[in-house]
Amino acid sequence: MRRKLMAVPVIALTVSAGLMTGADAAAKAKTTVTITAEGTDLSGVVRSPKPGKCAKDRKVIVFRQVGARGGGDDTRFASDTAGKQGDVFAWSTGNTGTEGRFYARVRPTEACKGDTSPTIVAERND
Repeated sequence: MRRKLMAVPVIALTVSAGLMTGADAAAKAKTTVTITAEGTDLSGVVRSPKPGKCAKDRKVIVFRQVGARGGGDDTRFASDTAGKQGDVFAWSTGNTGTEGRFYARVRPTEACKGDTSPTIVAERND
């Protein structure tokens, strides 16, 4: 009999914790990351309705696409932190000297959603 009484509070706590997680996820601010290539210089911006929490100092990871996107064989290529430049939070890898297909990603945080940019092609300007 004692076991049955103990199970009810555990189930109630599990259900309420799940509801809190769903509410927290809904409250996260949208975040957008972009990527552009000028030759083999990769750069972009991070935007959000809450720039102080979701764009400022946000780590951007650049992946080199190998084969079909999302195939699990893409490689982490570079990273940078978005910093204020004028009225945007910009990031840049500098001139990598590497051609190929690339995309940028910001991971979700407690307050902000994550995002992945479209794939772009970087080619040398010889």
